[in-house]
Amino acid sequence: MPLILIAEDEPAIADTVLYALRSEGLQAEHCLLGRDVVPRVRAGGVDVVVLDVGLPDRSGFDVCRELRGASEAWVSEVPVIFLTARNEEIDRVLGLELGADDYMSKPFSPRELVARVRARLRRGQAVPAAPSQGVTHGDFLLDHEGHRIHFRGNALELTRYEYVLLAALLQRPGAILSRAQLMDRGWDSDADSADRTVDTHIKTLRVKLRAAGAQSDPIRTHRGLGYALET
Repeated sequence: MPLILIAEDEPAIADTVLYALRSEGLQAEHCLLGRDVVPRVRAGGVDVVVLDVGLPDRSGFDVCRELRGASEAWVSEVPVIFLTARNEEIDRVLGLELGADDYMSKPFSPRELVARVRARLRRGQAVPAAPSQGVTHGDFLLDHEGHRIHFRGNALELTRYEYVLLAALLQRPGAILSRAQLMDRGWDSDADSADRTVDTHIKTLRVKLRAAGAQSDPIRTHRGLGYALET
């Protein structure tokens, strides 16, 4: 049975979320402080983290950053859903750039949260078996197993979403993928923020590719259509 870890300091919200998850047949644990999240995930068995941004001892953003920077795959790749009273676009973008998988603003529907948790669980189960060796596309080497992408022999330091976007483009070189198609490859998000979220990650990808020695931009923008990768 999947286990969901809830990091939330407001007792009423924590109790509501725990009840909603358990009522749907999911296991759920609660921790009050941000410093307890990473050790609990590192201990194993956690399938999704529901993380409040405004924890009393440290920011949920900092907790997410620590999770994504962990050396253990089961820690760095655990899905994270933010809960927050902040609803500004800059906060949503920051959360997504740090590697969160979803973002819900308070007040929220417990049923919707459960649905989003189940969506993350389905995505984790739907990942196909990865090949043992990377696949070369021009100057790129796509390593599915290691969740790494190399450019001209050098590993790119990518966030989770940068990896998802670049991998999707590499799997269909030359094909134009819409923003909606790119969003579908890796995460759930509100439709009204999808375009801006994809555009933000494409911008950071371009910066990293230039820093890695790309003489020209391999990611082509097709206005009104989407993006394509020229390898």
